[in-house]
Amino acid sequence: MGIVMAWVLVIIAGLLETGWAVGLKQTDGFTKFWPSLFTILGIVASMLLLSIAARTLPIGTAYAIWVGIGSAGAVILGNLLFGESLGPARVFFLLLLLIAITGLKVTSH
Repeated sequence: MGIVMAWVLVIIAGLLETGWAVGLKQTDGFTKFWPSLFTILGIVASMLLLSIAARTLPIGTAYAIWVGIGSAGAVILGNLLFGESLGPARVFFLLLLLIAITGLKVTSH
């Protein structure tokens, strides 16, 4: 697999991580069937794509970017879907996270 495709898989895996992280809130402790099923499928798909990408990419960088995408996405969707706070300090640290993700990507070989 080429390096570009590996990065595409990490990005898709990170977006799936965002989905399953937000899905956790909908499962109500895994007591609701459909939200729980979709959350579990998202977890499996996300991990599978990350593991495939890790064949080509350094695991530390791939994992950090995967977590960063998931974390940033969860913060943004938490605000948009659930009205969770997104004050100036949270926006600042979210921007720092995005800068760190970009830095890791740019400096990976």
